[in-house]
Amino acid sequence: MNKPIEEIKKVFSKNNTILMPYYTLGYPDYEVSLNIIQACAESGAEMMELGLPFSDPLADGPTIQHSTQVALENGMTTDRCFKAVEELRARGVGIPFMLMGYYNPILTYGLEPFVEKAHSVGVNGFIIPDLPPEEALEFEQLCTHYGMGLSYLLSPNSPEKRIQLLLDRSRGFTYLVSVIGVTGARNELSPTLKDFVKRVRSLSPPDIPLAVGFGISTPDQVRGVSQFADGIIVGSALINAVDQSPDPVKAASDFVRELHQALE
Repeated sequence: MNKPIEEIKKVFSKNNTILMPYYTLGYPDYEVSLNIIQACAESGAEMMELGLPFSDPLADGPTIQHSTQVALENGMTTDRCFKAVEELRARGVGIPFMLMGYYNPILTYGLEPFVEKAHSVGVNGFIIPDLPPEEALEFEQLCTHYGMGLSYLLSPNSPEKRIQLLLDRSRGFTYLVSVIGVTGARNELSPTLKDFVKRVRSLSPPDIPLAVGFGISTPDQVRGVSQFADGIIVGSALINAVDQSPDPVKAASDFVRELHQALE
C-alpha cells in the first residue's frame, strides 16, 4: 500500500517555505473548481487544501462560508468531492492534497470507508478543525494504517501542554492559526505571530513542519511569514480574487503566481 504522507514530507523537505492555497471543491461550480485547482498547481502551489463543503463550517469566515454554501446548493457531496480529486489526478495534477472538512460528514460516511476512499482517489491527508485529539484515536489509527497525513490546528492562545499534545499527534505538518477567530483576508497580521511560531517551534519535533494560515492575503504578508514558517496557507483571498474576476481560472492562476513569486 502506498503512503500518501510521504509526498507531504517530500514537499516540506525542500528547505523552502511552501505555498498551500485553500480552495472549496464545487465553487462556483464543479468544473470551474477543478480548473481553478489545476491552475493553482500549475502556477506555483506546492500543496493544496481542498475544502469539503459543509453546512456549518465553524472555523470559516464569510468568504469560505459563502463558497461552501454555493457548492452545497450545486449538489456537492462527499462522493462528488472524491470524484473531483480522482479527476484532478487523472489530469496529471500531482501535488499533495489535504482534504479539509468537518467531522460530521466524515462520521456520516463512515470513518474507514471515508479514509479508504480518500486514499484510493489520491488524497494525501486531512485537516479537520472540529476533531480534537481526545476524540480522534480511531481516525488517527486509520490514517496510520493507510499512510495518510493528519494536521491538527493550534491557536495563539494554546497553552504549552496543548501545543505539545497536538505536535505529538500531527502527521505531516501542524497547522498554526495566525489569529484567534475565523478564516478571512486581513489587512494586517498579528504582531505576535512570529513569537507564536517561535514558541511552537521550540516545542516541535524536527520532523513536524509548521504551516501558518488564517488571514494571510497579500504577497507582502506571504513574504513576511516565510521568514519563520515552513508553509503558508491562503484561502479567503484566493476566493476573493476568483469572485472579483470575469475569468476566475486566470484570476486564480495570476494570484497564486504572484504569491509564489513573493517566496522566491
